[in-house]
Amino acid sequence: MNTIEIEGNWEEQKEKLKQKFTALMDNDLLFLDSKNEDMISRLQVKLGKTKEEVCQIIQTL
Repeated sequence: MNTIEIEGNWEEQKEKLKQKFTALMDNDLLFLDSKNEDMISRLQVKLGKTKEEVCQIIQTL
């Protein structure tokens, strides 16, 4: 999976991620269409997960 497609309301998904991973802050979850890879990279570092794992987590919300 090279890119991530956010489906539905990102604000709701963001809140779910913050509940699941309490270390995440709003700045970690800034999602801009042209910069979604930056967000994925931030989440990889913060969560200690691979890109594929991060994408899978977001897709299953």
